[in-house]
Amino acid sequence: MFLIKTWRSVAFGLYGYKNFTKSGFMEHSKNFKPEDMQVQIEGKNCIVTGANSGIGYATAEGLASRGANVYMVCRNKERGEAALSEIQSATGNKNVFLEVCDISSISDVKSFASRFSSKDVPIHVLVNNAGLLENKRLITSEGYEMNFAVNVLGTYTLTQLMLPLLEKAAPDARVITVSSGGMYTVPLMEDLQFSGDKFDGVVQYARNKRVQVALTEKWADMYKDKGICFYSMHPGWAETPGVATSLPSFSKSLSGKLRTSEEGADTVIWLALQPKEKLVSGGFYFDRAEASKHLPFAGTKGSHAAIDSIDDTLKTLSGL
Repeated sequence: MFLIKTWRSVAFGLYGYKNFTKSGFMEHSKNFKPEDMQVQIEGKNCIVTGANSGIGYATAEGLASRGANVYMVCRNKERGEAALSEIQSATGNKNVFLEVCDISSISDVKSFASRFSSKDVPIHVLVNNAGLLENKRLITSEGYEMNFAVNVLGTYTLTQLMLPLLEKAAPDARVITVSSGGMYTVPLMEDLQFSGDKFDGVVQYARNKRVQVALTEKWADMYKDKGICFYSMHPGWAETPGVATSLPSFSKSLSGKLRTSEEGADTVIWLALQPKEKLVSGGFYFDRAEASKHLPFAGTKGSHAAIDSIDDTLKTLSGL
């Protein structure tokens, strides 16, 4: 097991340095088709969680600039209002709205979903971007480990509650979940809240992100007849406020080599704009192309069989 863990870390580091940095983006962008991003989506309703900074902000701005009605879900009202004002000013799109919700709180997510559902509008695109890497073990007021509460349980609950509105936008509805290349370093595990004595926030974050990728596969299969498609993606290593706070040494050591938030959001926007016939529901995407969910010889592929049990656990914890 030690050798496998070591191999995963080394392979991830080498693969990541080559592909996930700004230079990787520049190399991969040589194959991008400019016309893919020239699509206008006026009148389509898009929800973006964690939209006041970083990749979420760049995603919300990118969708707004293409005419979408964008609902920015933010935890902090003041920061959300400031970001909303900036995006409206930059894009000239007044159909950008703020929804205040703390994704780490199941009751807050349910309250937001209830409020939003009363609008009775179809959701064409749901971007699950809100994420957290907290290095210390923190427990939410509802009793859940904080990283898990945001990255997995809150994201799961919101997606499940939005399914009726996504169905209203069928067959053009899609859910895009922003995962992380960190998931390459771990298999899928049923220990969702990191019960071990020595809590490791980086490992827990990677585990959470692996769950997101496996959940995307399961959702794609479960709802394939509902006209809703599901995609997960990896933004690369981007220089965002979240990374600077959670991984200061990583951020400092790769200073000048990390992607911008806009480069990190590029594939999210691309997934929102492409005809569904070009995409694979349940797929994991990186730099506008479907990518492998597992590194060679990393021993993570078989672990996805645990997703059915994990789905049952999440149903119970969310009360859905």
